[in-house]
Amino acid sequence: MSKTGLVLEGGGMRGAYTAGALAWLVDHNIEFDYGVGISAGAVNLCSYLLKSKEYLYDITVKYTSDKKNVGIIPLLKEHRYVGYDYMFDTLLRDEVKYDTSPIKEKNLPMEFGLYDMNQEKTIFFDAQALDLELRMLKASCSLPIAGRIVDYNGYRFLDGGISIMIPIQRSIDAGCDKNLVIITKPEGYKRKAAGTFMQKLMAFNYPKYKKMVYDYTHRHDSYNREMELIEKEVDAGRCLLVRPSETIPVKRFSGDPENLKLLYELGYHDMESRKDEIMKFLQK
Repeated sequence: MSKTGLVLEGGGMRGAYTAGALAWLVDHNIEFDYGVGISAGAVNLCSYLLKSKEYLYDITVKYTSDKKNVGIIPLLKEHRYVGYDYMFDTLLRDEVKYDTSPIKEKNLPMEFGLYDMNQEKTIFFDAQALDLELRMLKASCSLPIAGRIVDYNGYRFLDGGISIMIPIQRSIDAGCDKNLVIITKPEGYKRKAAGTFMQKLMAFNYPKYKKMVYDYTHRHDSYNREMELIEKEVDAGRCLLVRPSETIPVKRFSGDPENLKLLYELGYHDMESRKDEIMKFLQK
């Protein structure tokens, strides 16, 4: 029997596109045999599994554009460019009461990737690893330099996107012979190698983690390999790739509320415009 997988890239603020696409899946009551997310894709995956369009929209459009989340305020308060403490500890955990326990209680078939600093590689966790304090989800989104290493349960974590950006291979390894892959970059996007300044900044800040520094500064190679695999799977009819049909000026760490809203709406619209194709592909 065919097994369908849902594969979600991260993309920071560009995750608003993914959220819009997932809202369309919620509206059409579409479920998968397995789901896997990296970075912001992990949070979006949880919101989708909770069947909450409110979470999908609010987190990616309203909350990520908050001045307390990116820029001067977190630099002053958290001494990091991104306010991960504010987003996950203050806002999502304490104010919004973002609760992933239903996913854990139902043991839904999902995984998310985190970069284990002890092994210096990305490893995957299932629904049982989700915690009420949101430490694991916070770790899944904490990029080097922009955020701090998250210590939890004997592990030291950073964003799994350091070495795996689109976890298509993980879904294939989970036995999925059909995969719906949602990415946040439009057609023609080419990921560039890290510049000299970033390479030196990473080496200076993480002298004990040489492999992690290498993985991060060579993410373009990982991304290109993953996209090559996806393209082969698309050609073989085993994968359906959803990506932005137009360019909206939102970057990983920058995007105003209006453009984030447009990006979210684009995700929903792109799914609707391909409705027949998606339904046919997912048909068992």
